[in-house]
Amino acid sequence: MKLGARILKTGIAVALALFLGALFHFPSPVFAGISAVFAMQPTIYRSYLSLIEQVQANVIGALFAIAAVLILGRDPLIVGLTIMIVIALCLKMRLESSTISVALVTVIAIMEYTDRQFIEFAAIRFLTIMLGLFAAFLVNLIFLPPKYEKKLYETISGKTETILKWIRLHKQQAADHHRLKDEIETLHEEMTKLDHLYFMYKEERTYFRRLRFQKSRKLVLYRQMIIAAHRALSVLKWLHQLENEFTRLPAELREAICLHLSHLLDYHEQLLLKFIHKAKPLPHDKRAKEIGRQRERLASALYAGGEPPAEYRLFSLIGALIDYGDRLEHLDKLVDSFHHYHYDDKLEKELEKATGGRS
Repeated sequence: MKLGARILKTGIAVALALFLGALFHFPSPVFAGISAVFAMQPTIYRSYLSLIEQVQANVIGALFAIAAVLILGRDPLIVGLTIMIVIALCLKMRLESSTISVALVTVIAIMEYTDRQFIEFAAIRFLTIMLGLFAAFLVNLIFLPPKYEKKLYETISGKTETILKWIRLHKQQAADHHRLKDEIETLHEEMTKLDHLYFMYKEERTYFRRLRFQKSRKLVLYRQMIIAAHRALSVLKWLHQLENEFTRLPAELREAICLHLSHLLDYHEQLLLKFIHKAKPLPHDKRAKEIGRQRERLASALYAGGEPPAEYRLFSLIGALIDYGDRLEHLDKLVDSFHHYHYDDKLEKELEKATGGRS
């Protein structure tokens, strides 16, 4: 079992909240630990936004709990009614579910009092929960800050390699039809997770102007890498769907498609390695001319008999190949532009280490 950074930080945040609660002699520091669990977020920026929302929710929960006890008492039905009102108000404010949970913990913690000094009791419970929120934010800010960029590139590289591997297997007629169908569905799900990881990286904030420009270029670059992987997956999907039709195509057309596809796969792999300076850059003009020649050959083979093949879905495959090539050309330009204006030696070494076993 692997302990991730978020698991470790959650444990540290709870321990810190309990320690601070005991240090300040709060009667029930366990509430600080509970709120710390809800406050832990995957990124520092989300942690900051969550802290603001949870402070608001905590204040709302405390105010409604105090008002309910002072006016109506602390009967279980009153507690339930107060919780419903707080939930409705938080939903109206479009707060996150974890934020609403903190507000509900505050309501329950305050309304279960047994002491006569209710206002003092409520204030202590409120501060106890706030202590947990700030402890979680502090831990997320200082301990093991997330490195989504490295994880993002590793995931892009890994998923792309998997897609290209299946395309090559299919091109060699070595892929099992049913197994490939399941794999395509799995890859679609994993690409959705990859998009989520990209947005996690996008949310990370940089505080220096020079790094902000670099981050902006990286966002465009990684977005294009993901788009290129999506286009490769689209090609794989059409190859799988047109498996029988593809074998019945004229030999010249099949050869033209396979040749163009092989070139694009090699091009894609080289671009990923080129980004981390592990492949020699080829002049973009030569690549563009080669892709243009192969497309001309593909068009000639497509209309070799005077008219295109009767299978109209073949045009979807041809269109996917052309779109895939366009995305790779655009990615090539972005990589060249990034290398021209920026050089991240530390990141390059990390990525080389991460991909060293696959190069």
